[in-house]
Amino acid sequence: MTAESLNTESLTPTALDLTGMFVHAGHVMTTRMAAALAAIDVTPRNFCVLAHAIDLDLTQAQVAELADLDKTTMVVTMDELEKAGLAERRPAPTDRRARIIVVTEAGRDLVRAGRGIVDGVHEEVLAVLPEDERAVFSSAMRRLVGGLLAKPVESEATVRRARTSKR
Repeated sequence: MTAESLNTESLTPTALDLTGMFVHAGHVMTTRMAAALAAIDVTPRNFCVLAHAIDLDLTQAQVAELADLDKTTMVVTMDELEKAGLAERRPAPTDRRARIIVVTEAGRDLVRAGRGIVDGVHEEVLAVLPEDERAVFSSAMRRLVGGLLAKPVESEATVRRARTSKR
């Protein structure tokens, strides 16, 4: 294809850049959440693991799946949570290779405090929308992430997640 044969109009986006908007929104939400949860000295990832593990007797692998973490990241996260006294890994009664994640009393206190913070961030973001659009937006997001966007598709191309700030 030559430069002359390119039609510049065909390079103009014809639809919303949903991918770009989702990536940007996800990054901004994560930074807002990190800043808010810093008030109780916990990262969004650590809070997510604690919140998913609380009262459910789930294995480390099951919590990793719920929290959308890979195996290595989950191990590092659990190391951090155990060191901080917020969670423990205990042998699973039915599989000696598996570990059940148990949230400690300190971890439970942190989840209680964190839920209010997380809800506050969500309310702040949704407050930008007129009240009648909030339920519609939330419903649409639930349908998207529970349906077509529930699981990554298999691809031979390597797709990496965007790097996020360590702060």
